[in-house]
Amino acid sequence: MHDPGPAFRALHTPGDPFVLANAWDIGSARVLAALGAQALATSSAAHAFTLGLPDGSVTRDQALSHAADIVAATPLPVSGDFEDGFGGDPDHVAETVRLACEAGLAGISIEDNPSTGGTYDREMAIERIKAATAAARALPRDFVLVARADGILNGYYDIEEAMARLTAFDAAGADCLYAPIPKSFDDLARICAATDKPVNALVAGQYASYTREDFARIGVARLSLGSGLARAVQRRMIDAFQEIVEDGSFAMLKKTVSGDDVDEMLRRYMA
Repeated sequence: MHDPGPAFRALHTPGDPFVLANAWDIGSARVLAALGAQALATSSAAHAFTLGLPDGSVTRDQALSHAADIVAATPLPVSGDFEDGFGGDPDHVAETVRLACEAGLAGISIEDNPSTGGTYDREMAIERIKAATAAARALPRDFVLVARADGILNGYYDIEEAMARLTAFDAAGADCLYAPIPKSFDDLARICAATDKPVNALVAGQYASYTREDFARIGVARLSLGSGLARAVQRRMIDAFQEIVEDGSFAMLKKTVSGDDVDEMLRRYMA
């Protein structure tokens, strides 16, 4: 069995962050690979968009099938955005880790907020990561487990609680730590300084104003784009069609990529 884990793990160098390019279908995966991506990831929100669903509506089976498609699309390692593991029980999260490995993923992220809202209390959040870590270490190949503290992003707790959780996730054996969108860049720097483990940062909102060099300076190891690329495509489509409907103008259709260029990139990864 091909093991994408070592190559993926080797990319996680604090102070030398790589960009984790989040794809939403086979085509986007192949284009991103052709453009030089070092690794790919799924995005729960971007995947949901392709199904006509809001974020948080995708089932585990759907996420696994989608992940397998992205894995098969290119030779690059792929990380799965697997929400809260698609279930609250630690044993369920452990099973999700095992299934993700079977789907060919190089790793996954596990959140501490259920898709139904709210947040798991700290002790339960820790037990879930302990179970996920134990499952990851028992796999037949390498697997990068990312533990997420999502409460700042979703408004459920502050930086102090996030730090307490990340410290516990670190001790539980998580390979990479992640608290999306801290209130300030200084808070992100504080997270990086508190651990020797790789730290993931989400490049969205105010964080899109910083450069890769800025993130490198504070010790970030990985830069996720989340659903940003998919939403950029949605923005372009919305703007173009609104102009067609409201103004009768097709001018924005002049500003598209050549079909031949896209075809060339796609052909690179066709069997």
